[in-house]
Amino acid sequence: MRKYILYNPHAGDEHGAENAKKLYALYIGHELIYQDLTKISDWDVFFASLDFEDEVIICGGDGTLSRFVNSIDGIEVKNNILYYAIGSGNDFLHDLNKPNGSEPFSINEYIRDLPYMCLDGQRRRFINGIGYGLDGFVCQLGNERRKKTGKKINYTAIAVEAILFKFKPVNATVILDGIEHRFERVWLTPTMKGRFFGGGMMVAPTRRREDEELTVLVAHGCGKLRLLTILPTIFKGEHIKFKKYVKQYTAKEVTIIYDKPCAMQVDGETVTGVKEYSASISEKVTV
Repeated sequence: MRKYILYNPHAGDEHGAENAKKLYALYIGHELIYQDLTKISDWDVFFASLDFEDEVIICGGDGTLSRFVNSIDGIEVKNNILYYAIGSGNDFLHDLNKPNGSEPFSINEYIRDLPYMCLDGQRRRFINGIGYGLDGFVCQLGNERRKKTGKKINYTAIAVEAILFKFKPVNATVILDGIEHRFERVWLTPTMKGRFFGGGMMVAPTRRREDEELTVLVAHGCGKLRLLTILPTIFKGEHIKFKKYVKQYTAKEVTIIYDKPCAMQVDGETVTGVKEYSASISEKVTV
């Protein structure tokens, strides 16, 4: 039995290849085959080349995992797929209550039947969640600064900066299973499969991965100072106690429309200038 170590060299602040090599010590005596995941162009061919008993270990963070599940979408995978979290945030890992440094574990059950999001006629699966509004804007700023400086980013500090000086709330229409809700002064509207985003923010504390609906939160109707008092509580999931300003819903079909374009992030990948997106717990998203 061979173990294919598929690593993302850009994961973990560009230390992906180095961190993936730590598996040598864990699998002494095993045949390990290392490949740069970002350079695999045909996943059908890749999996066709494997024997049934071969295992695949994905080494990276949430973005790497999201990239992988979208790359194999529609491919029948018969091999055991394991995950070794070496990202900077590791929200998927923490959602499964596993600590940083956990040994590789099988994820086949977690990457089946993932929800879809649809944007501009294109659809993709997501494994943690979608951040839209302030959270997407903060992710955008963080990614831009990481590229410029190469240093680890403090997203909480960026969020405070954005709230005070850079981000302006919008009006939003949130359609949940066909029922329309309207909100003013909206700061963010994440749609979640897991509990975490942003490297440890427990934005959807009550949901579980096996839930048959998505969780949607709407933070709205408050000023900058009030939002700054709520922000620190999100790390423990206590922000949902502020029911006047934080609404929580569940739905199988979600459409969110802003009156002005905003940034969004899907499992950490930023998309700018978005006014509308849809998400579905099933594969019945209209393209």
